[in-house]
Amino acid sequence: MEDNSRIIRTEYSEEMQKSFIDYAMSVIIARALPDVRDGLKPVQRRTLYDMHELGIRYDKPYRKSARIVGDTMGKYHPHGDSSIYDSLVVMSQDFKKGLPLIDGHGNFGNIEGDGAAAMRYTEARLQKITQEAFLADLDKDVVDFMPNFDETEKEPTVLPVKIPNFLVNGSEGIAVGMATSTPPHNLGEVIDAMKAYMLDENITTRELMRHIKGPDFPTGGIVTNKDELLEIYETGTGKIKIRGKVEFEKSKGGKTNVVITEIPYPMIGMNISKFLMDVAALAENKKTQDIVDISNQSSKEGIRIVIELRKDADPENFVNLLYKKTRLEDTFGVNMLAIYNGRPETLGLKAVLKAVVDFQYEVATRKYTNLLAKEMDRREVQEGLIKACNVIDLIIEILRGSKDRAMAKDCLVNGKVEGIKFKSKESRIMASQLMFSEKQANAILEMRLYKLIGLEIEALINEHEETMANIYRYEDILARRDSMAQVIMNELEAIKREYGRKRRTAIENAQEAVYKEKEIEEMSVMFLMDRFGYAKTVDIATYERNKDAADAENKYIFKCKNTGKVCLFTDIGQLHTIKVMDLPFGKFRDKGIPIDNVSNYSSDRERIVFLTSQTELNLCRVLFVTAQSMMKVVDGGEFDVSKRTVASTKLQEGDRVVSIVCLHEQKHIVLQTREGYFLRFAVEEIPEKKKGAVGVRGMKLGDKDLVEDVYYTQNAMEASIPYKSRQLVLNSLKLGRRDSKGVKVRG
Repeated sequence: MEDNSRIIRTEYSEEMQKSFIDYAMSVIIARALPDVRDGLKPVQRRTLYDMHELGIRYDKPYRKSARIVGDTMGKYHPHGDSSIYDSLVVMSQDFKKGLPLIDGHGNFGNIEGDGAAAMRYTEARLQKITQEAFLADLDKDVVDFMPNFDETEKEPTVLPVKIPNFLVNGSEGIAVGMATSTPPHNLGEVIDAMKAYMLDENITTRELMRHIKGPDFPTGGIVTNKDELLEIYETGTGKIKIRGKVEFEKSKGGKTNVVITEIPYPMIGMNISKFLMDVAALAENKKTQDIVDISNQSSKEGIRIVIELRKDADPENFVNLLYKKTRLEDTFGVNMLAIYNGRPETLGLKAVLKAVVDFQYEVATRKYTNLLAKEMDRREVQEGLIKACNVIDLIIEILRGSKDRAMAKDCLVNGKVEGIKFKSKESRIMASQLMFSEKQANAILEMRLYKLIGLEIEALINEHEETMANIYRYEDILARRDSMAQVIMNELEAIKREYGRKRRTAIENAQEAVYKEKEIEEMSVMFLMDRFGYAKTVDIATYERNKDAADAENKYIFKCKNTGKVCLFTDIGQLHTIKVMDLPFGKFRDKGIPIDNVSNYSSDRERIVFLTSQTELNLCRVLFVTAQSMMKVVDGGEFDVSKRTVASTKLQEGDRVVSIVCLHEQKHIVLQTREGYFLRFAVEEIPEKKKGAVGVRGMKLGDKDLVEDVYYTQNAMEASIPYKSRQLVLNSLKLGRRDSKGVKVRG
């Protein structure tokens, strides 16, 4: 069997590199980035062109979105229906686009992130401006067409858009190794800037910004870094800081409501609900105690998020907190990347306007060249008809005397009279002098008799005069750049008059938001935690009044500062810190809050060994004892940390912490093992180490033995514990040395 396949031997890395570059360029050029000339990505261009071809004009009935999507996919864009429908939806959303290009009918989503209904339910048609400013001159050969993917249709390589749509509607897209992000702008301002550039191509970016103040987001808001916009527009990259618009309203009881009426552009979609959650979290995390209630009262009329504040709250300070801690102040990353001359380029404001203006001149040149050619053809025919009307009797004589159309036409064009019957010799001589052109002869032969009516002849003469005026005008436009510029500017001015609107986004230089936290009066409180892990704080007087009940009901009780921290040590060697302010402060009978909820402590995987205040720790030395009998003393100041969770000690594999105490008057330590061995020795034998150390061995243990309990004694005071069936006096145990086996005590 003959193998006709061709084997190409090549370096694998080279082939991969070439293939990836081809793929990347395909994504960049054919999917993700807009063309700077019309500001459209291929899927957007194809969708609009398909709607134009289907005749779904702004003044015609809506058509099902599924019909549009299916036709676009079948003819021009074979990349799946979802990308086409998503593009159609976005082009219809007035909260995403400064100038919506599609008129959607049905559920096309909303600003809060709810998606559009399925394409089988929604309908669409072109907006009036799309028909007039994007698709109007496609029949005049103003742009190039190329074959579609299967070469059964033709599609435009670019639409003859009359406005700088790249700036007006902005763009967002992620390609391979690059992304585009251009903010939307005000239509009227962009048109004014374009006209200014056409009048003076040496105009500077600063001068252009007298017309374009800055971005104009459809959601409004306030751009706060006005002074940085010049550099952004010169380079095409940078960050725009934008805040939501806030108003203050008085409510019942002298309270103030903070009402958000405009949001930053990046907040549209699911980020609104994220913002509401962030505001609620500020109250839950005790970042502020000013919030009474929060509600989203947004509707079709616009955004309205109401935050009710306490009577004594400072609204200005609270808004600054929102700016600092939530997305009410956000950034829009600018990267004005577009396809320019067939390749991706990052363009500044002036470069964008240059590209658009050059394109407008190119389109206008092709348009008026085409119109001029048509008018020249029309003039030729009109002049032939006028001339024919002057010798109509002769022409009728030629037609009646000819055997066929070809003979009559040959006479009109070339003056050949052979074979034609004339009434007189004079008619034959006049017919031989006729010299009509081919087009004129065809028009004469097709002319209807009613055209010989006097008024019709007069209309023909008027039409000829109009044609001559058009020819003069078109020749002037094509010959003089000033005339062409004036025509383009007149069209721009007409678009601005009909479709321009007031700016929505304010541009200013705002100071950075500074939030001043309310100073808390420092006071001593009592920390209480029961055996179920519910913790709270009460003032000292309340504790003293309920001392017996408090001591009976709670496992941990100690004094601390309300501005301080509580330190929780666990058996797996972790230290969790808890701000006292995060604990509920109030009545003695309040239940409290689970300690798990205000710390990283998890009762499922660790056990509390020691609990005290940061103040107490700073004043003492801390003694650690583990099940494997490792011991050390650590300076309490080492546990004054900023993190919520750190390692309090280093443990050997399989080990755990058994006891932690603050050393004060303890003289001796007593270790008790699972197998009944006791060892008493002086606390001073235990060395001081860093918290990251394992420590030293306190007692020699049997193979499977572990330290189970730890006790402490003082010299003069007798201490005893219940052990098996009797009381064991710890002071009576023989005083040994650290790292010895100890004695076995029998019951």
